[in-house]
Amino acid sequence: MELFSAPWWSALLAIILIDLVLAGDNAIVIALAARNLPQDLQKKAIVWGTVGAIVVRAVMTVGVVWLLKIPGLMLVGGLGLLWIAYKLIADSGEGDHSGPSATTFWGAMKTIVVADALMGVDNVLGVAGAAHGAFDLVILGLLISVPIMVFGSRIVLQLVQRWPLIIQGGAAVLAFTAASMIINESLLDALFDGSDLLPQVIRGLTYTLAIVGVLGAGWLANKRSA
Repeated sequence: MELFSAPWWSALLAIILIDLVLAGDNAIVIALAARNLPQDLQKKAIVWGTVGAIVVRAVMTVGVVWLLKIPGLMLVGGLGLLWIAYKLIADSGEGDHSGPSATTFWGAMKTIVVADALMGVDNVLGVAGAAHGAFDLVILGLLISVPIMVFGSRIVLQLVQRWPLIIQGGAAVLAFTAASMIINESLLDALFDGSDLLPQVIRGLTYTLAIVGVLGAGWLANKRSA
């Protein structure tokens, strides 16, 4: 992907929105994990816990970018990302922020790093998919997630509470990214490749079904739970 081209900027905007809607929970976990520490250790635990979480996320992201080059895994990753997009909407009103906590500095560090490794899969997969293998975008995605994790928990919560459509927009971006991953799966080239009318229609339908399906399924799930 050419640097600063229109597709590059489009991918970067998608990554920013993905980071915004998915990294917020990680920021909350970091804050909650350190909440029972003495005040003089809270900032230290947040800073070093974030550093550890970023290292784990960087390793995971590079690993996912490499794995997605294996035939078949773009399809698996795309389907997994569709599920993540659906859960983002379906669980939007059910978040449990009582959260894990620790009473020692190293206990908080362990909690933060382990929680981020478990919760960061959605963010890593979303960023890797939106970046389309461009490592400059992968690195930018990681850098953008840092201030969100360090300073973003309250800001993200306020933004989502004020504009709930941010979650819908984030889910739509994830669904679009998932559809793009599926379309770019080498095993499905015979179905999606080509400039003829039929492949173009199939690609358009794939994007439409992914976005409408995720938003519709999430809406139905919330309506049933209500």
